[in-house]
Amino acid sequence: MVLFPHEIVPAATNTPRHRQLWGTRPLVECVNVLKQKVNNGWGSVGDEIICVVKRARPISGQASTSAPKVRQGDVRRAVIVRTCKAVRRPDGRFIRFDDNVAVLLNNKREMLATRIGGVVSADLRMKGWGKIVSLAPKVV
Repeated sequence: MVLFPHEIVPAATNTPRHRQLWGTRPLVECVNVLKQKVNNGWGSVGDEIICVVKRARPISGQASTSAPKVRQGDVRRAVIVRTCKAVRRPDGRFIRFDDNVAVLLNNKREMLATRIGGVVSADLRMKGWGKIVSLAPKVV
């Protein structure tokens, strides 16, 4: 499936794998897809979206350097790094993933996370997101 507005997807962050399995990974809801061309409002790999953070880790009373940078209800930008919908490559292959995942960005279009857990699509490099590709453990 392609990413539509008002769809809730997990965010790829620094969260360790054991916490991701228990459901503490932040969830974001896609509000709008930012694209140059009109494509009926859906987004694919490498597209930038506006999203609202639906679930995030609770913030403790003390401010520290390891404090989370996102809070529940924040409006953020994100980049789609994996989709369930198959994406066709120029050589004719189709690539699809098991889930839809986005990486959160700040206002300067830089990644909030310092690590990415899981596989990302190689199409991100062609769309100008080489930093995300370089931090990913595996690129398909």
